[in-house]
Amino acid sequence: MRIVKLKLRKLNNTRDLGGFPTKDGKTIKHGMLIRSGKLNKLPKSTIAKLEKIGVSVVVDLRIDTEVEEHPSTPLKNAKYIRVPLICTPTAGITHGKSMAGVMLSESKRLGEEYEDATVYMTKVYSEIMFTEASQKKIKEVLDIIFKEDGCVLWNCSGGKDRAGLIAMLVEAILGVDDELILKDYMASKRFQIKKRTLQRLGLVIAPIPLKFKRMLRGFMAVDKNYIGNVIKEMNRRYGSIVDYCKKALGVTDEEITLFKQKCLE
Repeated sequence: MRIVKLKLRKLNNTRDLGGFPTKDGKTIKHGMLIRSGKLNKLPKSTIAKLEKIGVSVVVDLRIDTEVEEHPSTPLKNAKYIRVPLICTPTAGITHGKSMAGVMLSESKRLGEEYEDATVYMTKVYSEIMFTEASQKKIKEVLDIIFKEDGCVLWNCSGGKDRAGLIAMLVEAILGVDDELILKDYMASKRFQIKKRTLQRLGLVIAPIPLKFKRMLRGFMAVDKNYIGNVIKEMNRRYGSIVDYCKKALGVTDEEITLFKQKCLE
């Protein structure tokens, strides 16, 4: 299937998981599960469309700095919940005005410490998915998604990394196969092409060594190896993404059954 973004001004990487097929022949209902980038300075037309969809809970995965610099636009009748998956500014993951200097200095340090951006980003993704403190946060996000009767929208800054990892778990729990999970992750590359092109053009003229430019390009990229390596590690440690959810996060069979009853048709 072709992954389609929601047509919303100022939100270029927002999509409804509705319509995704599952391995047992069902599909995810529309208007239940939405992944997105930051909801900052949304125009009235976008606010109206999200309210019409019926977004009832917004789960913000960003850190304090990101939220302070780019506060979310309120939606009528929607409850906002903050669950930051990372506690401190992290190159390649968190984004904000104050992150520009951090990204540059970190690219220099990380360029010496890591072979390339793939090795670094795989490490960051692994820290999110496999550290105990982060797993508690992930389960908190899943609990919100499981229990909400209306439409849940979860967002980070760009909608590709933290939002993408949560989408991976939600899709796997509902029975979406790994190939489509990876395809959904990679769709961010297509949806953010204009933004990434401008960023790359900025790097071309930036007065920094080529080695560090490559590292910065890697931070901005949507690379199947970032999430693919984490999925491989989940399979190695636990057997599957769903078994990771059960054994590492404490998701129960009852929660999975009820979630499927709610979201599949």
